[in-house]
Amino acid sequence: MLYSAKVMEHFANPHNVGELKDANGVGEVGNQKCGDIMKMYIKVENDVITDVSFMTFGCGAAIATSSMATDLIKGKPLSEALKLTNKAVVEALDGLPAVKIHCSVLAEQAIKAAIADYYKRQGIDPTPFVGKLEECEACGHDAESCSCGH
Repeated sequence: MLYSAKVMEHFANPHNVGELKDANGVGEVGNQKCGDIMKMYIKVENDVITDVSFMTFGCGAAIATSSMATDLIKGKPLSEALKLTNKAVVEALDGLPAVKIHCSVLAEQAIKAAIADYYKRQGIDPTPFVGKLEECEACGHDAESCSCGH
């Protein structure tokens, strides 16, 4: 399996790693099939993600996609962060092997889960902003981005 130089760089030297103590939004997602678990922390001020970090238990691609995803949403308004797709994360990493695409889906889901948590803490229903966060029981992906055929 070949990884791009960007994937290897983000795996070897991940950005924004660790627990964010003053986070006001935390999202955790996992994939039972492969064992990857991502926890995303966001600090939001005036609807802008002023700080973000992650803790990921998983393979190199899971760590690299978490790292890249945090880079892509830091300093962005929530509305823009919610538009980040797993495809954009993969492109920013100059590609991922097909068997590792689910890692980028987890990164996208972790961001959405953290933003949903932020809205809930503000007493706001996150559904109109984030959509429903339902997971496929077979693979752990949300129903919309599930690619396992269930």
